[in-house]
Amino acid sequence: MHPFHDYLCGQLDDMLKKRGVVVFYDPRREFEPFFDRELHEAGTESKFDGIPRVLVKDRPTYVARYTGSFFAVRTVVEPLVDQDKPEPLIVYLPGIERDRTASVLTELEKSGTTYEPQLKRLALHVMRERFTDGQIDEMLRSEKVGYDDIVSFLEQSAEGKSASRLRTIFDGARSDVLLVLWLVDDGHDKAIIDKDAAEELFKLIESRLGLSMAAQTPLPDAREKVVRYVLVGEFRSDLECSPPASVAMVPEPKSAEHIQNVRELATSLRHDHPDRYEDIARRVESDLGLADAGIGAADLGNIDTFRFEERALLAYAGELLGAREYDKALAVVLGRSRSFWVDRAVGRQAQWEACRLMAELGSEIEKVRPAVSGGNGNPAKWVEAYSSADGWFRVDELQRRLETWVAKMDDDPETEQGLAVVRREHEELLKQMAGGFARGLREAAWTVAGPLPQTAIYSDIVQAMGGRVAYFWVDAMRFEMGVELAKQLAGAKDLTIRPAIAALPTITPVGMAALLPGASASFSVVENNGKLAVRIEDTVMSVLADRLRFLRAKVPSVADIAMGKLISSSPSNLINAIGDAPLVVVRSQEIDALGENVDELTARAAMEGVIGNVARAIRKLASAGIENFVVTADHGHQFSIRKEDDMKTDNPQGTTVDLHRRCWIGHGGATPAGTVRVTGADLGYETNLDFVFPTGLGVFKSGGGLSFHHGSISLQELIVPVISLRIPSKDARSSAGKVAQLRGVPDRVTNRTFGVRVVPVDLFLTEPVALRVLLLSGDEQVGQAGMAVGAELDRGSGILKLSKESEAHVGMMLTRDDCKTLRVVLTDPATDAVLDQSEELPVQLGI
Repeated sequence: MHPFHDYLCGQLDDMLKKRGVVVFYDPRREFEPFFDRELHEAGTESKFDGIPRVLVKDRPTYVARYTGSFFAVRTVVEPLVDQDKPEPLIVYLPGIERDRTASVLTELEKSGTTYEPQLKRLALHVMRERFTDGQIDEMLRSEKVGYDDIVSFLEQSAEGKSASRLRTIFDGARSDVLLVLWLVDDGHDKAIIDKDAAEELFKLIESRLGLSMAAQTPLPDAREKVVRYVLVGEFRSDLECSPPASVAMVPEPKSAEHIQNVRELATSLRHDHPDRYEDIARRVESDLGLADAGIGAADLGNIDTFRFEERALLAYAGELLGAREYDKALAVVLGRSRSFWVDRAVGRQAQWEACRLMAELGSEIEKVRPAVSGGNGNPAKWVEAYSSADGWFRVDELQRRLETWVAKMDDDPETEQGLAVVRREHEELLKQMAGGFARGLREAAWTVAGPLPQTAIYSDIVQAMGGRVAYFWVDAMRFEMGVELAKQLAGAKDLTIRPAIAALPTITPVGMAALLPGASASFSVVENNGKLAVRIEDTVMSVLADRLRFLRAKVPSVADIAMGKLISSSPSNLINAIGDAPLVVVRSQEIDALGENVDELTARAAMEGVIGNVARAIRKLASAGIENFVVTADHGHQFSIRKEDDMKTDNPQGTTVDLHRRCWIGHGGATPAGTVRVTGADLGYETNLDFVFPTGLGVFKSGGGLSFHHGSISLQELIVPVISLRIPSKDARSSAGKVAQLRGVPDRVTNRTFGVRVVPVDLFLTEPVALRVLLLSGDEQVGQAGMAVGAELDRGSGILKLSKESEAHVGMMLTRDDCKTLRVVLTDPATDAVLDQSEELPVQLGI
């Protein structure tokens, strides 16, 4: 037989396999030759009179033919279709249009399927394997072309007659692929001229794209005309306003089919030949002066044909941010942040990501502001509103992510106006939040009824866990950071996060002591030898050594380890270090140390790694046999980029026992404007000390940075997270196995943001697999994935969901500038098992 017969049999065989019965309508009798001459009888005798049995492909099939009576057809096939397992059947109706309202064969159609092929359209699928679209148009132009003619065309091509010279030159490529190859490379031009194939090429261009070309047009000129026609055609089809004069001068595609082909060709150029497309698009954009043509960004549609579109839209999103139209800005970002031009450069991805973070923060501020304005005087309600599942803490979380991202961008955000507006709006919201909560606390006599007090964390949570417990003291981890940590621990058993109210003032000596055994029964902030101290029972403590001595007295077999040492320990050394201790206290001071000793942008970025390091430390202890975990903090913090003098408040003077940016402790003195004075007795302490706190965002003139501070009574400083969870030993040791690997890792790191690829290697994956991509220097996390293309990235947990169908292009963010080398590491987020990692990469920022 011939290719058209094989193709038609294949179509019918697929339908018969799925539905069993095919009702074949052929109103123009185009397929009669197929049924009259080409279907050979099957080797077995038909069991039903009047219905021949033939082979369709290799499938024995009955064929009932309409000869003038629908009822006769239905009568003859009823015995066949009434069987428990009907055999394959085609009902062929030559010369009959399908009646969609009252057909006698409706039941047959519903039990099976209908087929209404058009001869020429069906023939295209086969002919395109041998001819170009221009040739096909010539062959099928006459209305008299029938089934036998198509068979003849195909047989001639098999014999080498009338075959496509162009397809020969381009190794048999289809018409659409052939055009792409010709447009990106002039290496075939000589062969096209030598084989006299230019006429066929021009016919193909006219047939497929609708662009006519004079026969004597030189091929380089023709190529230039086509690329301009294609790119401008795509751009114009997506434009939502009248095109500028330079665009209007370029011919326009003649039909919807031509426009569709133009779009597909432009897409193929971008996808298959990105470097060449970039050169072509830049040249056409420059020649037509599109960047200066005055086209409004809102009229640019959804396809980034030219580079100027991406930049214009980012600027437009920035203008929307500046006008506080955050939802509109976010819609622009979500609709356009994925494009050819953005995906090509990590720097452009970083700009769009910054804009997205600004829009999300602004939108959240607008959502929270009315609730803050309407907050009542009950401080417990404020705590609930702040810490609920979708609470006000989201504003702080989004602000941290934005400032972290901006801190590590290699170029300043192009949407600077929007950034300034969002920062200002955020500061105003924090002022409103701090002032309202301070009034509520004062009216409630400095008590918050309901939430867990920090002094009860050990007695109510740690002791209640049972078994061996790892108890993490993370200095300055505010509530929203705890929420992110909980996301990184998703999958652990009995995972819970709740708010606790820190002891005042919210400074390290007080908050860390409040986490000790016995604090729930006896806790006071006192003066000892002219210095601030904490008293639990009869023990007075001022520094870490005092607190650890008290802890060992209460829990003699406790193991105490700094988090940095824990992370860097080998598994065997870690097991030896903790021994059989029923309580393992893990101390982390990285957040507080970074905030107080490093510039604000570096500190904010580096804090991101601390969250990941705590999660890794938990999983490492789980592998060492610890199953129960409690993570909490001594206090939270405020973080501000603004550092103007109007933030500073005069000190109360008097007799100062201790002074921090956000609290004064001592005797006497004044109560400056914008502050509140509280006695120790008001706070439930057995002391004669007074405490003075700024009620807004102000700070005392005490020295130290103006960006990171704590000590006062704002929600961000006072509410600390309490995370409890279990990781059974068997879960700590299971792993996803080798499911993916890293590719495209640079040989050195010269920018804080850079790209890698994550490629699936497990061919038996049935569902997306969870992965985490980290930057490690030694054993410490110094960066993580910040954005991803081709996979879903949860920015809170850092988990990448990778499917087997596509690889992920991941934008990595380095959060520490002080590391000399690093590794890109792909891990199983449930166990921290390393699935793949790079060699050590030198860090050479600024090169």
